[in-house]
Amino acid sequence: MISNLQIPSAVHAGAGATDFLGDIVKRDTVKRVLLFTDKGIRGAGLCDRALEVLKNNNVEVQIFDGVVPEPSTYDVDKVIKEAANAQGDLIVAIGGGSTMDTAKLASVLIGASYTVFDLVNDPSLARKRMRSVFIPTTCGTGSEATLNAIVAIPEESSKKGIVNPALIPDEVILDVNMIAKLPKSIVAATGVDALAHCVECYTSNKATILSNEYARAGARLIFSSIERAYTNPDDMEAKMNMMLGAFYGGIAITGSGTTAVHALSYPLGGKYHIAHGVSNAILFAQVMEFNRDACVKELAELCDTVNPAMTESTAEEKSKYIVRRIAEIVKNTEIPVSLQKFGISQSDLDFLVTAGSQQQRLLVNNKKTLSLDDIRKIYKSVID
Repeated sequence: MISNLQIPSAVHAGAGATDFLGDIVKRDTVKRVLLFTDKGIRGAGLCDRALEVLKNNNVEVQIFDGVVPEPSTYDVDKVIKEAANAQGDLIVAIGGGSTMDTAKLASVLIGASYTVFDLVNDPSLARKRMRSVFIPTTCGTGSEATLNAIVAIPEESSKKGIVNPALIPDEVILDVNMIAKLPKSIVAATGVDALAHCVECYTSNKATILSNEYARAGARLIFSSIERAYTNPDDMEAKMNMMLGAFYGGIAITGSGTTAVHALSYPLGGKYHIAHGVSNAILFAQVMEFNRDACVKELAELCDTVNPAMTESTAEEKSKYIVRRIAEIVKNTEIPVSLQKFGISQSDLDFLVTAGSQQQRLLVNNKKTLSLDDIRKIYKSVID
């Protein structure tokens, strides 16, 4: 079977890689940049170096820092309307997944006749209208590599993915300095999210020979580095590994697709506003244990990649090891594992089951078909 993969055209990685933004604007004779970020990122000074580089190259910058976490269609529409009359040659996004997803949509919406609401119903409408450079400030979402933009749908108390190759960023800058002072809780949540991307994509029904290469590479880097990056803020090697692993996971998503972990997490973010990485972490081990008997081979192959010492173990033992390590990592990075902490109780089960079961775009990727009863059991296991 022939595999296809669409990825950003250029990637620049390493400490201080943000400086390469100067080469990009010179090469493309950029005069005006539209910079998307959020107030927290801007206030933390994470835009400063990019702004300095742009100023040194005589590039005008218009900043849009109204991006909010876990944006809804209405939040995105508000930002796009604010940018409607902006004149720009290039979009630069500096931030986490919410900023990058909003900037992706801006790259196809500014000046377009269609709206974000139209794209939710028909993603094929999207056409690239402005080139983009993405600079992530977390080590997890992988949004800088994907053709997806995730938005909350308030009317459904859930989330949906807008998927179109036009959303893929043109260039990516992976600068480890951007996460040098990242709070431990965000290292944990975004890092586990990235790990979920790698494991889910490798065990997806839509996995390909190309996506598997990136999923394996990302899994190897993240399994070996996430606890180091979490416990030792000064371990820049571990943090660079996390940025690379997250990027590889994003590429794997583009070629394959996530599965039931992400599908069942969407209602948790959409209605209860639990951070995306946290909701995935809560469900990750539970869903993979449910799936394990259907993807023993794939999990064993991942085990061979991340723990060569188990080469002589059986495939069953290797698959159990991966699920065990997932649970161990979530515990060691101190992510809450019970939905009760977020005010969710058994009375919420009916909504969760209905909303989770509607995420068919991702559920069809899952190795095992989930019945409504299966979904209920999984949610119940993280409420009790």
